[in-house]
Amino acid sequence: MARHHREQIIHANGIEICTDSFGDSDAPAILLIMGASASMILWEDAFCHRLADGGRFVIRFDNRDVGRTTVCPPGQPNYSMQDMADDAVGVLDFYGVEQAHIVGASMGGMIAQIVGIRHAQRVLSLVPIMSSPDPGAVTDAMEGKPTRYQLSPPAPRILEMASSTHNLDWNNHSELLESRVRNFGMSVGTAYAYDESSRRDLFRREIERATNYQSSQNHQLVVGLTDRWFERLESIQAPTLVIHGTDDPILPIDHGQALADSIPGAQLMVLEGVGHELPEPEYDSVITAILEISH
Repeated sequence: MARHHREQIIHANGIEICTDSFGDSDAPAILLIMGASASMILWEDAFCHRLADGGRFVIRFDNRDVGRTTVCPPGQPNYSMQDMADDAVGVLDFYGVEQAHIVGASMGGMIAQIVGIRHAQRVLSLVPIMSSPDPGAVTDAMEGKPTRYQLSPPAPRILEMASSTHNLDWNNHSELLESRVRNFGMSVGTAYAYDESSRRDLFRREIERATNYQSSQNHQLVVGLTDRWFERLESIQAPTLVIHGTDDPILPIDHGQALADSIPGAQLMVLEGVGHELPEPEYDSVITAILEISH
């Protein structure tokens, strides 16, 4: 099994960023960017080890406002996803990686797109997973603003779930844990049973290692602080693989289809019955696909 290099706090782009890595630093690099309100450990160790065992140097890191990276006060983010894309490049700089394969999940897939636009020379390939070319497309359309896409909104249960977080006691770790476990269960698809026990263990670690867990909710606000980038997706030249589940209740499958259609030459890999998740039974196919595009 590839070596797991311990967590460390680095200084990049004017903040402190927590990062770790797997495998041989001389191997082709894969940078993993996690989604909104989720720390890097949701790129599970087993997933990272398997990528590294495939001959890759795997890097993951906590985005701003999650885990052990610099946080803003709850409700007061002072950055955009463009800044988060620059953070990602700062992580590559720390590891001495000139070019990398960029893999992002959900909001992390959006950040990956922005890296592909802002820092094209640093990108060997892009793999956005369960992501979207424009997270504001639905709200823009509802408000009468011009939008390139007509994309499906989140399922009603997801909208209800989002509103429930306003009543949480952010100092009660047990309450936060049960909410996280319950809410994640609403985002899974029909293909696989929800492994509540393993999720509880993972989310407990996530809550315990957070500098300020409530600050993770800032990511929802950051979307509104970010200039839209979809009109520039046509400039991406890096090989791109879009991965999306057919049962995604947060960013339905048409978001993935629109993203693949917007990037020249992009391929779409559809995961049947998969929701807003990366279930372990899909590791074989997903890891194989990532290794193929990152050769």
